[in-house]
Amino acid sequence: MARIVFIGAGSVVFTRNLVKDVLSYPALDDSEIVLMDINAGRLAKIEKLVARLAGQQGSRVTVRATGDRREALRGAHYVVFTVQVGGVELWGQDIDIPARYGVSQCVGDTLGPGGVFRGLRHLAVLDDVLRDMAEVCPSATLLQYSNPMSILTWRAAQSSIRTVGLCHSVQGTAAMLAEWCGVPESELVYWAAGINHQAWFLTLRQNEEDLYPRLRQLVLEPNLRANEPVRIELFERFGYFVTESSGHASEYYPYFRKDASMVERLVERFKEAEPGVHEWLGYGATGGCPADARQREREYERIVQRQISGQEPIEVDRSSEYGVQIINALETGEQVQVNANVPNDGLVTNLPPGSCVEVPCLVGRHGIHPCHVGPLPPQVAALNRASISLQELTLLAHKEADPERVFQALAMDPLTATCCTLDQIWALGKEMLEANEGALPQFAKVLH
Repeated sequence: MARIVFIGAGSVVFTRNLVKDVLSYPALDDSEIVLMDINAGRLAKIEKLVARLAGQQGSRVTVRATGDRREALRGAHYVVFTVQVGGVELWGQDIDIPARYGVSQCVGDTLGPGGVFRGLRHLAVLDDVLRDMAEVCPSATLLQYSNPMSILTWRAAQSSIRTVGLCHSVQGTAAMLAEWCGVPESELVYWAAGINHQAWFLTLRQNEEDLYPRLRQLVLEPNLRANEPVRIELFERFGYFVTESSGHASEYYPYFRKDASMVERLVERFKEAEPGVHEWLGYGATGGCPADARQREREYERIVQRQISGQEPIEVDRSSEYGVQIINALETGEQVQVNANVPNDGLVTNLPPGSCVEVPCLVGRHGIHPCHVGPLPPQVAALNRASISLQELTLLAHKEADPERVFQALAMDPLTATCCTLDQIWALGKEMLEANEGALPQFAKVLH
């Protein structure tokens, strides 16, 4: 019997999708699902939803909920980490404060000021989880889903806990490219590697046909360009298609959001595809992704309540998430290939050793085995290295509780460095530290 523990189970979307995946594998039918969250209201809601899911499917899984993290982890085989420290409120500050300095983020959860501070908030919680796991479930596998993916997985991999970081950007982009190329998704063969949200499709094939020449012609089509303006421009300039959507990707480079006029034009390029799409790409929390998330959360809560009460059925379809595929492979030996985030132990030879890379991995009964990639094309490796510098300095800032490291991490961000002077970056960092004082007490001591 597999004991699968969800830390941050109140993240209902992730929990619901992954639980549905558990229920879709016959070999996991006798699993125990343990739901843990510090928000009692959200925990009670997800417990009812999961219980209804299991009952609807006639599953033999057992479901338990607790607010006691250590008790939840005791004896775990798999730990799914999906926390969001500070909720939408601090996320809004992550967007809004930098916007006052001219740094326009739309999501702000991976790089940039938002990624740095979300990383610092989550690292404090992750350290506690790793400490508890080492004591009460040292042989468990940590399935790390929270953003910033690379920063958190890099930290977890430094511990004694077997860790793998999981995202859906590779398989989601592969499905999109298959549709663009008119190829059945099952026939698309690809090799993708880099870092999370900045991995690159190094090869893209159907049988023996290289699909890149076809793709280079397809992206000239106006509607495709309007739907993915940033990724297509990166593809045309650097030669390889990147794995994260244009909205996210617009924040990661210094080329797309230098000032308000560039952001407005970017939003207009999206609107050319479909009126109203990605309007949250603009400046500030009021028009940013946090505001969009609040609206989506309200609608989602309404649907979940109807599903719990039985007024609305719950469709149990297997998602494209890798997490439960990995659990099933480790439990049964049914081998699967996934793209996962792991330490760079000689896997990508022109990215820094020890950093977190996203590479193909083979998974079976004997473990998770990352594949050797070798060197990335130098131009995309250079883009990755700029992001890795920020990640490394954020980890050092956490380890040393040093505000100067925070400011240095911000200075390494390509977009922030484009928009701000060093004086402005240090002022921005200080303001964000003060706004996060309750979540980052170790820095408060130094600041005061």
